[in-house]
Amino acid sequence: MKNLFFCLMVLLVFSSVKAQDNNDIKLSALPYYNYGKGLGITSADSIFQLNIRFRMQNRVTYLRNDDEDPAYEALIRRLRLRFDGYVGDPKIIYVIQLSFSPGDVGAIENGENINIIRDAVVFYRPNKHWNIGFGQTKLPGNRQRINSSGALQLTDRSINNARFNIDRDFGLQIYYLNELETKFSYNVKTAISTGEGRNWTREPDNGLAFTGKLELFPLGSFQSNGTFFEGDLKREDRPKIMISGVYHYNEKARRNQGTLGNELFERRDLKSLFVDTVVKYDGWAFQAAYMKRMADDPITINPNDSNNLEYAYVGDGFDTQLSYLFENNYEVIGRFSHQTPNAKIASLTPQANQYTLGVTKYIWEHALKLQAEVTRTDLNYFDTTHAENWYLRFQVEIGI
Repeated sequence: MKNLFFCLMVLLVFSSVKAQDNNDIKLSALPYYNYGKGLGITSADSIFQLNIRFRMQNRVTYLRNDDEDPAYEALIRRLRLRFDGYVGDPKIIYVIQLSFSPGDVGAIENGENINIIRDAVVFYRPNKHWNIGFGQTKLPGNRQRINSSGALQLTDRSINNARFNIDRDFGLQIYYLNELETKFSYNVKTAISTGEGRNWTREPDNGLAFTGKLELFPLGSFQSNGTFFEGDLKREDRPKIMISGVYHYNEKARRNQGTLGNELFERRDLKSLFVDTVVKYDGWAFQAAYMKRMADDPITINPNDSNNLEYAYVGDGFDTQLSYLFENNYEVIGRFSHQTPNAKIASLTPQANQYTLGVTKYIWEHALKLQAEVTRTDLNYFDTTHAENWYLRFQVEIGI
């Protein structure tokens, strides 16, 4: 498997070097919703460009969980600052994204760096077909994770995305993009990365992660890169479909979700599979996703305490999401998610079903919107007990 990915990456690099120059290039790896270009500065000699953008999400949530008193939660869910542009040549661009809210930074531990860096990556774009990136950014994983959190119809991604996604990592990414407006199109995306996740500062190891993705557009590409934001905000005048598949292999993973999660007591080889589809037409939008993680022996035990264990979450889940955007820019969204742990860990974590109904008012597309939703989560445990949790949430998103 490692040799196959290495050969593919080498072939992509050599092919890209031979490509003809073309500055009209779409950078598909940018992990940010783009509505306008932010605040831009270009030097007089045009050898340097800087764009500055920000966004924030403020929310309040009413929580009602089984066996707990009702509670309110009010917080800044996300606060992001992004810089991008080019230096010397428009074909060589940089992307920097920083995060500042408590949920983004995470717990601050003694001896650890503050985890504010989300993206720090340099891209070389020889023509409209090729993107070559080096640094830390999102891996070419499941569709919902690739989409910016600022481009979501609901206030959060699904429970399956939270459990199975492969998120950000440091490494080399090479994409071949071949999207056509009205004809069958496809993209091929690959990555070799550390497998440790973002901002790993502890000791290195000899395990890597390998990711390969194929995206198909049977009826041509979406308007305005419409696969990178949820909802049919552009009101496609013809049906558009995207189907994608991802395979990810994380060798000797240290964490229970590969690039995310708690540290395991022993390293494990984790394999992930993602299948997505997106359909948009005349204000309607439908998306579905299947996610699966596999490992031969997911449970690890503390060598100093046999009662203390940590396990890799293996299992699968699927999401379905349907929406309609009215002419007044109000949108109604419904989502159902189902998640099942593998039999090897079924006694340690529950099976889950989640139901969400949301309403969004777009004021300035995804860059300025009001969101409200109600969500119910049913948890079914191995001992046949059951829990039912609810929340009601309002959120304001604003950014440039």
